[in-house]
Amino acid sequence: MALSHLRRAVIGLVVAMPLAAGMQVAASAAPAARTVYFDNSQAGEFAKAWEDAAVVWNNSVKNVKLAKGTSANSSIRILVDNGWPRAQPGRLGSGTVWMGRTAVNQGYHVPRIATHELGHILGLPDRKPGPCSSLMSGSTGGVGCKSVAPNGAEAAEVDRNFAGSRTAAA
Repeated sequence: MALSHLRRAVIGLVVAMPLAAGMQVAASAAPAARTVYFDNSQAGEFAKAWEDAAVVWNNSVKNVKLAKGTSANSSIRILVDNGWPRAQPGRLGSGTVWMGRTAVNQGYHVPRIATHELGHILGLPDRKPGPCSSLMSGSTGGVGCKSVAPNGAEAAEVDRNFAGSRTAAA
């Protein structure tokens, strides 16, 4: 029993000594998320929808953050045309996405389209057919689907995709 009290006293001294000596105990900082820049300067009337989609992803995942950039520093190029929305991913976190006016004219939800297409750049495949609750179900969620956030499984997959690419905090 006395040995138990002695152990606690020694442990208390070991913990308290650096603090009493004025030493600071540094908390280990988690690595910062990888920042991926997008250029929406050629997104026409849908430029804000892409910025909003980036906010949705930034609020849903921790290992990657999307930020507005310029054509010179962006790995994601965003365009608009009269076709169907689509993505042409490159390596993880890069590629080209299109907001196609065909889907918009058919009544599909613009914010969902933008968030869905960015999901491809973040490494997610289409999951069709699927329910509205699955962002990557895309158009099979239906014209009335207004869900713009990835579900828990989709967010976790993106975090796993970018887990090894986090950068050290500065």
